Amino acid sequence: MNESIKTNNTDIMSIYQKSENILSDIQNIIEASQRQAYHAVDTILSQRNWLIGYRISEEEMDGSDRAEYGAKIIKKLSKELTIQYGKGYDRSNLYHCLRFYKEFPQIIDTVCRQSHIRLTWSHYRALLQVTDSAARSWYEKEAYEQTWSVRTLQRNINTQYYYRILQSQHKELVEREMLEKTSGFQNDKLEFVKNPVIAEFLGLSSNTDFTETDLETSIISNIQKFLMEMGKGYAFVARQQHIKTEKEDYFIDLVFYNYILKCFILIDLKTGKITHQDVGQMDMYIRMYDELKKGTDDNPTLGIVLCTETDEDIARYSVLHGNEQLFASKYKLYLPTEEELRKEIEIQKTMFYLQQKEKQSEQRHSEET
Repeated sequence: MNESIKTNNTDIMSIYQKSENILSDIQNIIEASQRQAYHAVDTILSQRNWLIGYRISEEEMDGSDRAEYGAKIIKKLSKELTIQYGKGYDRSNLYHCLRFYKEFPQIIDTVCRQSHIRLTWSHYRALLQVTDSAARSWYEKEAYEQTWSVRTLQRNINTQYYYRILQSQHKELVEREMLEKTSGFQNDKLEFVKNPVIAEFLGLSSNTDFTETDLETSIISNIQKFLMEMGKGYAFVARQQHIKTEKEDYFIDLVFYNYILKCFILIDLKTGKITHQDVGQMDMYIRMYDELKKGTDDNPTLGIVLCTETDEDIARYSVLHGNEQLFASKYKLYLPTEEELRKEIEIQKTMFYLQQKEKQSEQRHSEET
């Protein structure tokens, strides 16, 4: 979720106001109830994850070698829970639960059965990146009191906002800049359209009436146009290009040739969070392309992995086979920046999701009439 939880502000009965516009009133009721429902679910999700971490920690304490014993527990739990409940219980997520408990041990009082959780699980996931306990507490307090979205919190952590505020003699200027830079994050129209974390928690599909392939196709189509329109030496080569080896068939989402850089550029899109496997796969594509497609006068092939879920990992560049420094200095001049790619993907995601909502609305209207 993208909003902090303040239960006194999400009670739909207390915020209801009648106006002269019945459509507007009902829209406000529906949207307020959606927010309250998501907030309630996300609070329970955070409670669940804290309790999972608490229970693992209790078990871990019984082991003679805690680190090794804890790793074995998590590995076994992950395997069994995934079989029973599906996605969402891999080792990485269980470690996050354990860290959540260890970094926020007082957030739930197990004796009094009271919870002091004020933010969403996505907020706490971001806070776990902060190793400085003073900074983490400050970010937690500000995120709650200023109702920061998850993206605002993540940006402030990434840009060392706490330390800049602490050291600045003109704190109001630093704060004003932050508010300007994050204003778009605080009004995310797609906040409730798709939340895979909540969907997994409830045992639901993370898709609605569209598939990830639809989303991928939409973004890829527009990224292709986006790069072509940049006018920096791109020539389109292929889409879903087939590369065949003796043992396997591979398909690369997009292939360009940049005649200024004199190299092929491979693009692979992932509709989830980028992983080491994704980067490893791209490196394999690059090696294969250099061996099977690259000419003797071409520079080393460049690979870009795009992902649609996390801003900080939106793009990865891979350059192999020597001449790295020379090539790196050249490609920065002719390739889009990570920020440009990030903005373009966010634009295409927004357009895609809003189109889906319009289709759903039109379908409901036609059914009613």
